[in-house]
Amino acid sequence: MIDITADLVRTLISEQFPEWDGLPIEPVARQGWDNRTFRLGDRLSVRLPSAEGYVAGIEKEDRCLPILAEHLPVPVPTPVATGRPAAGYPFPWSVRRWIAGDTVESAANVDRIDLARDLGGFLTVFRGIPTDQGPACGRHSCFRGCHPSVYSDDVEYALDKLGHLVDAAACRAVWASALTSAWPFPPTWFHGDLAVGNLLTEDGKLSAVIDFGTCGIGDPACDLVMAWTYFVGDERKIFREAVGLPDDTWRRARGWALWKALIIMSGSDPEGIQSRILMHVLADPVID
Repeated sequence: MIDITADLVRTLISEQFPEWDGLPIEPVARQGWDNRTFRLGDRLSVRLPSAEGYVAGIEKEDRCLPILAEHLPVPVPTPVATGRPAAGYPFPWSVRRWIAGDTVESAANVDRIDLARDLGGFLTVFRGIPTDQGPACGRHSCFRGCHPSVYSDDVEYALDKLGHLVDAAACRAVWASALTSAWPFPPTWFHGDLAVGNLLTEDGKLSAVIDFGTCGIGDPACDLVMAWTYFVGDERKIFREAVGLPDDTWRRARGWALWKALIIMSGSDPEGIQSRILMHVLADPVID
């Protein structure tokens, strides 16, 4: 991992985009591992890959986000400029439009029922966008959009490591059910990382979707995991109805949620977040 600081970003901007030199630069709070994001003034942001494995995501977003922005019902962070390696930083990087809003993770006034409905509607529109310029799922998408069986070894490893800490038989039943079907339609767009940190809200409503680094063309089942990672009870049902996908897609989605919970639990889950998600996954298939 590269130490990416505001001083480094300031140097890159000054050397390559002097028209923005002097604008204040502030790191964005609660960042993930893949990239580092900084505010650049009031209207822009800078996004830099933290390691070589994430470079493809930046390049892909720069190419795909303008295409997607033309069709989606809420804003996405469209690129303004692409920077080159310099000042000891070895990767290309991107300047984007800044989108105001609080993440679902940090917002205090989210209308969860409306979010379930609006997110389902977003995904429905997303699946309908022409795919001719989209990248087929694969390593660049961390195999999101592929069949969940690509991670069967991970599931078995996690179950062996966790031992009696989880109901291995119930987990294997969910996983087996996920593997009994495949997406039978032409590939569609998927986001690949729909999570509470990548959904923005204003006044409690979905206002933007960010971080398309794992997006691509394939099976959209991976985009349904918020049914278990965030929504509860009737919210799940509303989300399912709004998404409008068949039961076998939800079985694969449940497998994706199971896989993620297990692999994190087998490493470190100090706050028990993934343990609670696993309980939801095992207790509620969402489909009848």
